[in-house]
Amino acid sequence: QVQLVESGGGLVQAGGSLRLSCVLSGRTFRTYTMGWFRQNPGEEREFVAAISWNGGMTAYADSVKGRFTISKDNAKNTMYLQLNSLKPEDTAVYYCAARFGQIVRATASYEYWGQGTQVTVSS
Repeated sequence: QVQLVESGGGLVQAGGSLRLSCVLSGRTFRTYTMGWFRQNPGEEREFVAAISWNGGMTAYADSVKGRFTISKDNAKNTMYLQLNSLKPEDTAVYYCAARFGQIVRATASYEYWGQGTQVTVSS
């Protein structure tokens, strides 16, 4: 059974940085396409970024392009999201997710999910 565990969230001032991590256990990490999503109460979960199983392809939401960087280390079974130049509107619970197949942005296409880590950006 696949398990995903996120870490690295916290409180940061606008303009600051954080690095989120997501560790996958239970299956062969390197075969999964991985993604990051975020959600605020009462809102739909939205796509943030994704990376292909071999790290060769990435995709970003327009709202984070140029500020966030997704990466993965297959040797450590870990995916990362570097968050730079943070804005108050980046405040959300950030979730990592995994799926077989190509990069997609649709939440429903991801099979496995972590429990989330809170990111709060103060102005």
